[in-house]
Amino acid sequence: MPKMNVSDAAEHFGVSKEAIHNRIRRGSLQSVVQEGVKFVIIDNKANISSPRTNKTQTDKTAAVLDNKYYKFIEAQNITLQAKIDMLEDETKMLRDQKEKMLIQERIKIEEIYLQKDEQLKNILNSLSSKFMLNTPIEESKLDEHVEAEIEIIKNIQENELISLKRYLKKSSLQKSEKQKIKERVKKIAKKDYRIVVIGKKYYINLGKYDYSDLF
Repeated sequence: MPKMNVSDAAEHFGVSKEAIHNRIRRGSLQSVVQEGVKFVIIDNKANISSPRTNKTQTDKTAAVLDNKYYKFIEAQNITLQAKIDMLEDETKMLRDQKEKMLIQERIKIEEIYLQKDEQLKNILNSLSSKFMLNTPIEESKLDEHVEAEIEIIKNIQENELISLKRYLKKSSLQKSEKQKIKERVKKIAKKDYRIVVIGKKYYINLGKYDYSDLF
């Protein structure tokens, strides 16, 4: 087997001379002393890891781990993106469903109001035709009849009608102010859609219309 002095052996294995002496003491390397000089017997199978070799192996291991970590993170990102896309699709679907429901509800409400308005028109037309007749009716019976018809209107309308007389009676206005309001209402009653005229009585709908320009 070839022999090398400690310095040459250290250079051969890429380690320090101290590392060679340590391995000789541990018995991992064989040595002989010839003429006072220590020689290391070189075995081709001998393998002494140098710090440089260890560093290279460590770097390779770290690179492998980093590559696995990046692949893991990339897979997680793909999974999370798929979940986000799914949630966005579900949100869009729910938003569309909500919008359709609101449209359907609005159509239903409009149909209900159209039906009620048509019923109210029919009642008012019926009342008008009755009052157009020349059949004598006692004033007390006429009032009762009108009040009965108003009760029907109340049941039809979502917001309750109230007679102007009743409204003014409940208000805290002065008598002169009440009279002025009556005159203003009487003057525009036939042209103002907010005022319902039945016989000689005037009815208003405070829940539906604003009368601040009159009161």
